[in-house]
Amino acid sequence: MIELKTVETRHVPVRYFEGGSGPALVFLHGAGGLTAEDPFLAELAKTHHVYAPLVPGYGDSEECPEIRDMLDFTLHTWDVVEALGLKDPILVGHSMGGMIAAEMAAIAPNDVSRLALIAPAGLWDDDHPIPDLFATLPFEMPALLFHDAVAGAAMLTAGRDVEDPGFLQAYLVTNARQLGMAGRILFPIPERGLQQRLYRIKAKTVLIWGDSDKLIPPAYAHAFKKGIAGSQLVSIPEAGHMVILEKTAQVAEAVGSLG
Repeated sequence: MIELKTVETRHVPVRYFEGGSGPALVFLHGAGGLTAEDPFLAELAKTHHVYAPLVPGYGDSEECPEIRDMLDFTLHTWDVVEALGLKDPILVGHSMGGMIAAEMAAIAPNDVSRLALIAPAGLWDDDHPIPDLFATLPFEMPALLFHDAVAGAAMLTAGRDVEDPGFLQAYLVTNARQLGMAGRILFPIPERGLQQRLYRIKAKTVLIWGDSDKLIPPAYAHAFKKGIAGSQLVSIPEAGHMVILEKTAQVAEAVGSLG
């Protein structure tokens, strides 16, 4: 069972999901946020004791004006790990969360021994520009995020009518709040110098990518692999950027290879 809890850090109380048993694992979510019903959390919790902190401003968590840039995000998340009393947990991040996890492993290389980056943001290649999430309309999201856009749309809306004004209003308000926070490291482009720091990562690293990722194309997988010594790449067919929803068990299996 996944429970929503609160832990105090220096700047802000942080909401986090916790569940499962086994080796400690910290999961950092992407720009779309996270809920207790997330199937990937449930899958991870079958084999690990999972802690999944919400970025301030996501869900019902408080916003935190003190978190302004990439270094702030990185140190804040280390503060959360410390507040949870964890030592060298398996660190897993998806998309924006992968960018934060990679920065954490680069800034404190001796404190992270196992790292899983699932289609992480953080690099930039002019030949493969990453689409602007902040200019993407709701109805455009499924084709951008999923291999199967129709199935993806059903997952994103949970069967709700996307044309219902009430749904759209709630979606836009929530999205504005969350992306306002995410924009501090993702806007105008999701690049804050990580490329120059990847060499510092010492962790055993597995990179997990959907072959059909249209948001952060697989070309970035090879850039990360080149930058992180000894890293392993797991490519998953028939999966897009939301590979954690489209191929949940396969991603969890790849994460499980870390222990």
